[in-house]
Amino acid sequence: MNDEMKSFEGLEQRLDARKTDYDAIPVPDAGAYQAVQAGIRQATRKRKSRLRWYMSSISAAAIILVFTGCIRVSPAFASFVEQLPGMEGIVSMIRQDKGLMMAIDQSLLQKVGVTDEHDEASMTVDSIITDESRMVIFYTMKGMKDLDKGEYDIDLLDRDGKKLPVAFSYSSPKPASENGVYEDKIDVSFVESLPPQELTVVFKERGKEAAKKWKVTFPVDRSLTKGMKKVIPVNQTMTVDGQRIHVKQAVLHPTRLVLDIEYDRNNTKKIFGIRDLHLVDEQGRAWRTDSSSISGSGSSVFFESMYFSTPKKLTLQGSGLAALDKDELVISIDPSSGEIQGGPSSLKFLKSTVQGKDLVIEFSIANSQDATSGLSFTNIEDSKGKQLDIKEIGWSPSVSEARVVIKNGAAAKGNLTMEIFSYPDQSRAPFSIEIPVTP
Repeated sequence: MNDEMKSFEGLEQRLDARKTDYDAIPVPDAGAYQAVQAGIRQATRKRKSRLRWYMSSISAAAIILVFTGCIRVSPAFASFVEQLPGMEGIVSMIRQDKGLMMAIDQSLLQKVGVTDEHDEASMTVDSIITDESRMVIFYTMKGMKDLDKGEYDIDLLDRDGKKLPVAFSYSSPKPASENGVYEDKIDVSFVESLPPQELTVVFKERGKEAAKKWKVTFPVDRSLTKGMKKVIPVNQTMTVDGQRIHVKQAVLHPTRLVLDIEYDRNNTKKIFGIRDLHLVDEQGRAWRTDSSSISGSGSSVFFESMYFSTPKKLTLQGSGLAALDKDELVISIDPSSGEIQGGPSSLKFLKSTVQGKDLVIEFSIANSQDATSGLSFTNIEDSKGKQLDIKEIGWSPSVSEARVVIKNGAAAKGNLTMEIFSYPDQSRAPFSIEIPVTP
């Protein structure tokens, strides 16, 4: 047995002893988690916590199994482990998502370790964790320039080279060290398909004719979570701010819980989201929402998974709605004068400017400083019936102002007709309903 193996065994014994000490420490309530984050279908870039592998002659998988069992027990123990060399990235990743943490503790993390390297730069897919609903891909990049400026894109391809019909989010990665190493993760949502048996991740430069690409292809073991989906019928209706919302079912996966809800077609308002939505178990622990897939009639709301820690009781709680009267959804605006016809009274025109071929319109929205969603439009056309698209949207909740960039809008004729797709109008209407736990 070499010295490194002896050192690891000694460390494992010390951790086991420390775990016993920390078992008695209570886990504090995580009730501060808030907000339904709409729009995962638009593949927004969010900053994600990072996974860092600690590599030695001992496999990274073995290290994870040792540590995650302890981290799940106590945040204080997690702080201790975080100080160990090479472990802070792992602790940072699993601390923010209780469901992923427990899934990794159940040996569901798949080691990949495949690299594509050229031009003195490389991309490595380190590992994945997946089930029928979600996949999280952890990757490392080395030797690439200006990664933190977001000048790169990611594609996910099947074995035939076609883009996967999935929604996914990722961020401009941040340095993991001072020597040009970057780490991050891609969060994939399977809306209409299952995980592929073989996946290719393509990392490419953005906006360049001779863009460089890095491609990594690897198999996906779907057997690890086969048959683990649990469908829990709910079939309850709640009324929030006069609007009826049908809670249809909860689908529990190892990586997340998906709550399917439907908005009553006779509602007087279009609901853009539900404010401060979370699940609370019998211990007072809050299981937070991760993101939502919203359609015109309802949404699938994604929560942290309690698959491996089934509560005795769950309560769905929220504080109100982001919604707008249906007869206020369509506006007509003259970009020159700023005159608005229709729409909510809180929506005000600030100014419009031409930016190359694009048209930029800025709005203000009264009393929206605390909103969790911004302003967006769909179905845009000019007076000649020409269809236009949104190129970019900006929202500044601190000053309640929105900036909408309409692609090729500089050549638009006459008034623009625009349908509101999301709006930061918030109602205060607390609610609570019980969710059955036993499927």
